[in-house]
Amino acid sequence: MNEITFEKLQYNELKQIIRSYCVSGLGKQLMDKLKPSSNVNIVKSRLNETTEAVTVLNTNSRVPFLGVSNIENIMQNLEKGIILQPDDLVNVSDFLRGCRKIKKYMLDKAFLAPVLASYANSMAVFQSIEEELDFSVKGNRIDSAASKELKRIRNNIQAVEAKMEERLNRFLKSSANKKYIQEAFISKKDERYTIPIKAAYKHHVDGVIVDTSSKGSTVFIEPAAVSKLNNELAVLKADEQMEEYQILATLSGMILENISELKINMELIGQYDMVFAKAKFSKQTDGLEPKLNDYGYMKLIDCKHPLLTGEAVPLNFEIGEDFRSLIITGPNAGGKTVVLKTIGLLTLSVMSGFHITANKETEISLFENIFVDIGDNQSIENALSTFSSHMQNIAEVMQQANHRSLVLFDEIGSGTEPNEGAALAISILEEFYQMGCITVATTHYGEIKRFSEMHPDFMNAAMQFNSETLEPLYKLIMGRSGESNALWISRKMNMKEQVLQKAKDYMNNKEYHFEPVNKNKIRKPKTVKQESTVFTGYEKGDRVKLLEYDDFGIIYEGVDSQYNVAVFYKNELLTVNVKRLSLEIKGKDLYPAGYDLDTLFEDYHSLKMQHDLERGSKKALRKVEKEIRDRKK
Repeated sequence: MNEITFEKLQYNELKQIIRSYCVSGLGKQLMDKLKPSSNVNIVKSRLNETTEAVTVLNTNSRVPFLGVSNIENIMQNLEKGIILQPDDLVNVSDFLRGCRKIKKYMLDKAFLAPVLASYANSMAVFQSIEEELDFSVKGNRIDSAASKELKRIRNNIQAVEAKMEERLNRFLKSSANKKYIQEAFISKKDERYTIPIKAAYKHHVDGVIVDTSSKGSTVFIEPAAVSKLNNELAVLKADEQMEEYQILATLSGMILENISELKINMELIGQYDMVFAKAKFSKQTDGLEPKLNDYGYMKLIDCKHPLLTGEAVPLNFEIGEDFRSLIITGPNAGGKTVVLKTIGLLTLSVMSGFHITANKETEISLFENIFVDIGDNQSIENALSTFSSHMQNIAEVMQQANHRSLVLFDEIGSGTEPNEGAALAISILEEFYQMGCITVATTHYGEIKRFSEMHPDFMNAAMQFNSETLEPLYKLIMGRSGESNALWISRKMNMKEQVLQKAKDYMNNKEYHFEPVNKNKIRKPKTVKQESTVFTGYEKGDRVKLLEYDDFGIIYEGVDSQYNVAVFYKNELLTVNVKRLSLEIKGKDLYPAGYDLDTLFEDYHSLKMQHDLERGSKKALRKVEKEIRDRKK
């Protein structure tokens, strides 16, 4: 299989939808790697897994994936000799717990899903390690109970911190120190306990200056009374870190000793997650497991495209027994391309172990390769036309295809001169037939339809079309050629029947009938040369054609002494000579008597007034002031 096939048939899009049903990173990772298989035993196994998973889900019990996360990075760090941190150990503990629960759950479902349950026998349970991790790590922190030494050290830390707090509070409450203290609270700076002292009294307090405020008005001093205790505390903290490191190293070592079994568990968890994601999608779409073969026979009964929502018209289709090549005809936007995509995507789905929406008698064949030539393949980079690009793609397919290939062509041979295109398409279809491929192609060419009717191993099919409403019905009818939509549409548009009949005759036998025209009907009449006159009677509101622009405008002012008129065109006034105009309709014929013609030019007047005001015209300003006074009156 190639990526072009996956892209054109929207296979990756379908995988992303099913991937969304996975609950763990392990399942999503496996789904990303999943590829269709042409091995009938592998596909049967995949489909059976999905079927068993659906049976389990139908019990309305929830598969206990909660808490199971992808610990692949953690395992990689272990193998590199990195000591795990408390949060890593919590993830491992959750993973081990999830494995234990899933194993028990699946073994309990052995009577419903014997194959899936058998996988659980390969899953190792590490309850002792799980309990040790839970005992030693709580809240992403090594618990004091993890070792006697850690408990002793932390008890000593608490005792020293209590002494320090007591001495610092005594310092704060001392009346002798009140005038030195900036604020009465204990502040921790660089892991040292300090008291904020006014900078002016920093030499009056016995202790070490640890920090200074940004403005310099306050210094943070560690009183001499707690300096010794602070040093003692620093030593205890270092002892604590060393003991925690020893505990983390011991726990990491316990996990590393069982890393091979843990990796097997990871694979099984990912597999279970992916299989149940397929099952959830199957339930969502009312899917089922179809019949299988690997010799090219396909029978689709009431099948639906996996990505089409709503009331999609089911597809009924058969190929590979009485014929190995199918030619589909029908109207544009009539669903021919959807038929090709449905056939291709359903095949890829089954080869991946996905259930499909279909009748239970549906049978799908497996193929080593599925090739498609669908859509506009025009390449700007390689300067290839649509037709050239299609031919390049088909030539490449021809090099790779064999008797176990499914080939799907949309509008084969189109994009070039019809006779050449049809002949080339027929030759291509013959070649793929001789190679033993299963081929489905859509076309508009009548010549290809006729070839298909004559060939014993080809079959025609048509997309049904409502001849009364001119609407496609999106239904494939096997064994029938599509009718000429052009003739139907033309008849509905009241085209002469004799024209339609002649067109039908030309389609069937290619014999043209040449009848000479009655020359008396087309004899050139005698003309009397007249002197040309220029119309000058233009009036406001007349509709005229501007010969220079090949467009229409409206007269704003009539002819002046220079035979020019003012024409309102695209919100502008143009001065145009009458020789460059022709009268289209007089204004009196366009508008009723008494019609205010000035309303035709309101946009122009508004724009002109705005422009005059912006450039500071005193005349425009006086006009606005007059209008304001008139409104007040």
